Amino acid sequence: MSQNAEKVLDHFNLFREPEYQEMLKNKKEQFENPEPADKLVQVREWTKTWDYREKNFAREALTVNPAKACQPLGAVFAAVGFESTMPFVHGSQGCVAYYRSHLSRHFKEPTSCVSSSMTEDAAVFGGLNNMIDGLANTYAMYKPKMIAVSTTCMAEVIGDDLNAFIKTSKEKGSVPAEYDVPFAHTPAFVGSHITGYDNALKGVLSHFWDGKAGTVPALVREPNEKINFIGGFDGYTVGNTREVKRIFDLMGLDYTILADTSDVFDTPSDGEFRMYDGGTTLEDTVAALNAKATFSMQEYCTEKTLPFIAEHGQEVVALNCPIGVAATDKFLMELSRVSGKAIPDALKKERGRLVDAIADSTAHIHGKKFALYGDPDQCLGLAAFLMELGGEPTHVLATNGSKHWAEKVQALFDGSPFGKDCHVYAGKDLWHMRSLLFTEPVDFLFGNTYGKYLERDTGTPLIRYGFPIFDRHHHHRYPIWGYQGGLNMLVRILDKIFDEIDNNSNVPAQSDYSFDIIR
Repeated sequence: MSQNAEKVLDHFNLFREPEYQEMLKNKKEQFENPEPADKLVQVREWTKTWDYREKNFAREALTVNPAKACQPLGAVFAAVGFESTMPFVHGSQGCVAYYRSHLSRHFKEPTSCVSSSMTEDAAVFGGLNNMIDGLANTYAMYKPKMIAVSTTCMAEVIGDDLNAFIKTSKEKGSVPAEYDVPFAHTPAFVGSHITGYDNALKGVLSHFWDGKAGTVPALVREPNEKINFIGGFDGYTVGNTREVKRIFDLMGLDYTILADTSDVFDTPSDGEFRMYDGGTTLEDTVAALNAKATFSMQEYCTEKTLPFIAEHGQEVVALNCPIGVAATDKFLMELSRVSGKAIPDALKKERGRLVDAIADSTAHIHGKKFALYGDPDQCLGLAAFLMELGGEPTHVLATNGSKHWAEKVQALFDGSPFGKDCHVYAGKDLWHMRSLLFTEPVDFLFGNTYGKYLERDTGTPLIRYGFPIFDRHHHHRYPIWGYQGGLNMLVRILDKIFDEIDNNSNVPAQSDYSFDIIR
């Protein structure tokens, strides 16, 4: 064998060795019931046609590679944004391993979360005993200030009542009677991770503002001039949240970041393990009721939370992942209107620098066609920015996008000449996107790590964007919001464009006439 202790080969080279190639060949021939190679080619070529696209878009009972995750993932993300809070998922242990690994692989940080470890008996008789034991163990072993409970499919299918289970657990002594255990039902078979984020955040605010499930009187609002901020489910939370804090500080605002995950997903390596780090304090969460207004950077991540906040007397402002000049202008002008604070000169200078950078580079983006997929707000924000640069977001797809979202994207297209030949696809998946890329090709594709399979299959260069990004490191540390975030996105787009120009013009004496050192 090629592998031995003296010369350890990694998988890049190991599986290319003759014995592995022979093994894989035999496996295919003997166990995979292979079709003839010419038939595979014929069918594959057919799947690139308009005929196949029409059949693909006609399907109703099958989803192939949806560009979304399930509700509890978003609930876990929201929960770790509160001070010393342990997410507790009522359901099977394997599900929780998925949420933890998904977040850890993206942020390159450990993600703490526990499970009630429901198995077959709990699926038949209910998970009350799992809840009683799980809350007791979590409280004793990890000593959190708060345990935030959500659910998986198993608990929802059998109808476990979280409110009743938590009350019974407290009566049994699992945690003190006055201990904070907010909860949200997050069935994974409906909605997506952004729905779970919304449900969990609303659950936390409802717990503190509305009397802790009836155990204490509801709070009475005492209005002040503070601003609440909600980032939503955001794969760039470290960079984005810190950028927003910097903007707020420059404007002299008094603010609270709700569900602040910027520290827990960016802990230092200094010899100390931080199971909990940063996050919105429980005191600030209570006091957030009194704020003058709440800003959400992602409208479709807060479809239940913002109306709940509005019902408690606050003004709410919903944005759609503001990237670039116009979107950041709107964000800052709304901040200035609500707070009465002027936009400082420092931010005006940053705006001018972004405008200058766009003017320097827009010729390389103008007229380029782009396809993009991801969460609804992120698709909206990026599509607007691309049109601001002179690009054409030809295909915009969100598996978890609603009819309302699609109408909003269409209105965006209708307001610009660059949206003339652009189309929006709500509720579609990445197999639909594959048909779009083959039948109506574009120059570049925006999407998460899973887009690399579309890149390989269709030859469309991928610009990584969104969540999750597993195969590149540290994108989450750089903001995409604000003028500085717009500049970061501009550089990322241009780097890919220039890389492709170089890759397509590097054959000596054939294509290298454009292999220039100046772009």
